[in-house]
Amino acid sequence: MQHTETPGTEAAPAPRLRWWTELPLILLVYAFYSAGRLLARENVSGAVDHGLGILRFEKALYLNFEHPLNRLFTREAWIGIPADFWYASLHYLVTPAVLVWLFRSRAVRYRAARTWLMTSTLIGLIGFTLLPTCPPRLLDASHGFVDTMAQYSSYGWWGGAASAPRGMGDMTNQYAAMPSLHVGWALWCGVMLWRFGGTRMTRTAAVAYPLITTIVVMGTANHYFLDAVAGAAVMGVGLLLAPAVLRTADRVRARFVPRVAPVAADSSAAGSSIVSAGCQTSAGERIPRQRESRHGAGAEPGASPKDAGDGAPAAAR
Repeated sequence: MQHTETPGTEAAPAPRLRWWTELPLILLVYAFYSAGRLLARENVSGAVDHGLGILRFEKALYLNFEHPLNRLFTREAWIGIPADFWYASLHYLVTPAVLVWLFRSRAVRYRAARTWLMTSTLIGLIGFTLLPTCPPRLLDASHGFVDTMAQYSSYGWWGGAASAPRGMGDMTNQYAAMPSLHVGWALWCGVMLWRFGGTRMTRTAAVAYPLITTIVVMGTANHYFLDAVAGAAVMGVGLLLAPAVLRTADRVRARFVPRVAPVAADSSAAGSSIVSAGCQTSAGERIPRQRESRHGAGAEPGASPKDAGDGAPAAAR
């Protein structure tokens, strides 16, 4: 049975996304993320307490993976130096690259994926603000951690202040360790590559990228293991909230963006005559090869020539 849609109730077409509207939106969210990281950087004593509390909790549960990894990265430069480059750069490169790839080749999936990423990022920003946490590398040396970013700073563009370029350490919050969005964003990239990559290489990268990133953030002493767990949890919460965020955005768009009114059917078409097999002709239109009638108004088309009068032409045989 054919479904007839009531005029005026048609669903609004999905908006067509343009890069010149998407790019400012992504940059705006990242600007909020970067600015929000600076809000709690003055609470150093509280951040140190939170970091030590996490470390004690991990040791109680035998989850202290940071110490052996950090010793390995510190002792083996061929591991530590690439790890520092990984930590300092890949989240700036891989995450935008996956976004662009989705935008260009998986446009139907892009909007939901982008909303998931942005929602999770804003949740992580709340975590930075409410729970400033000192990373392992900034704890007192008696706790046994070495800042590999500072140790190998001569090999890269970063200085001794996290992964910030030299001279820009004051422009970042070094106590924004909980949750680890390095791990969260890498997990998001892994899910996108696994679901939409379709090749063995992309699926291998989907598993390797978040796994190696988790090892790197601990080995460079930038995050605790629980920071990585919290980063994954934030992405899970963002995934659950993303549909509600999309529905809210659609309602706001429907309210402020006018819909195109449906075109009403021409009422004059209903009064047109119906002839052979449903074909319609307008009033006064003559069917091809139709003979003009010379009868009067009361004469019937089927009348014989005799009934029409002596002067009537003979009927065609």
